[in-house]
Amino acid sequence: MEKVELNKTLDNFYRNKKIFVTGHTGFKGAWLINWLHILGAEIKGYSLPPENEFSLFNITKSNLQFENIFADIRDKERLKKEINNFQPDVIFHLAAQALVRRSYEIPSETFDVNAIGTANLLESVIHLNKKCTVIVITTDKVYDNKEIDYHYREEDILGGYDPYSASKAAAEIVTNSFRNSFFNIKQYQQHQKAIISARAGNVIGGGDWSKDRIIPDIVRALQNNELIEVRNPNSIRPWQHVLEPLSGYLQLAICAYTDYSKVSPAYNFGPLPSDHLPVNKLVDIAINNWGAGHWKDISTADQVHEAGLLKLDITKAGKELNWQPKLNSQQAIEWTINWYKKNEMDLFNFTLDQIKQYQAK
Repeated sequence: MEKVELNKTLDNFYRNKKIFVTGHTGFKGAWLINWLHILGAEIKGYSLPPENEFSLFNITKSNLQFENIFADIRDKERLKKEINNFQPDVIFHLAAQALVRRSYEIPSETFDVNAIGTANLLESVIHLNKKCTVIVITTDKVYDNKEIDYHYREEDILGGYDPYSASKAAAEIVTNSFRNSFFNIKQYQQHQKAIISARAGNVIGGGDWSKDRIIPDIVRALQNNELIEVRNPNSIRPWQHVLEPLSGYLQLAICAYTDYSKVSPAYNFGPLPSDHLPVNKLVDIAINNWGAGHWKDISTADQVHEAGLLKLDITKAGKELNWQPKLNSQQAIEWTINWYKKNEMDLFNFTLDQIKQYQAK
């Protein structure tokens, strides 16, 4: 699909479509509703309130047209009610406990939110009497990571060392179970539900203030003229700007809604195989773009486990969805730092400008 055709397809598909977004107050969710706003969709968001007053959601919400529901994904009856009242055409499920290090502090809650929350959502869809496509967003960390130089494919074994990764792998198993049991493709003409999971991780971009994430840690230190404290500086990750996977989710939903028989159960969205950077390189690029700053290694022998090497194979998304990343890692970091350098009064327009600039590429 050519660039012009894809942009026209996004506009034509999402304009006036009813889109239900769980986790719309989070980092990725807020970028998604801003993009859907540009596309002219009718949006309903379901999420807990944002944790940070300077979050992208709080900065942009007053400029957006959407229905806002503050509620817990674990409240099954409320969730079912809101979905059925809205009658969505597409659901993007992003609500999650999304932090690896926090999952060590609240392991049971992490499984509850990520696995049972996904089950609650999919059970709610059973009762929806209309055509609907559901994109379940998980993570690159769902794979049984051997920490070898290998690009994980969608068919590889799921696993998870830490509670966050394991809870997201569990969400994948839940999704597959509901897909087989209640939304089997062989009975699609009866139920009219397309259920697909999307795996992406190490997403960066403006408006993320989460604790123990590398970009927020860098920005907070730079704003305060402090040394940037870096854990695992040699760890390699599939860094990507937030608009990259979101473009994949939007494109995937169109393909699944149009012809479910031509899409796979799961897709990876990440950088090109040659474009995986270590943490220390990301920090150096961020400092260079900011124009000042220094960092130090604070790794310790007794710190909680975080993957040292993780890469994704994005071949399937390229072949079946005609999706490819538009920004390399250095551009993704530059776009991100440029967002944080803007005055708060300019951030809504700058956010929309970045989306439009990305879509025009």
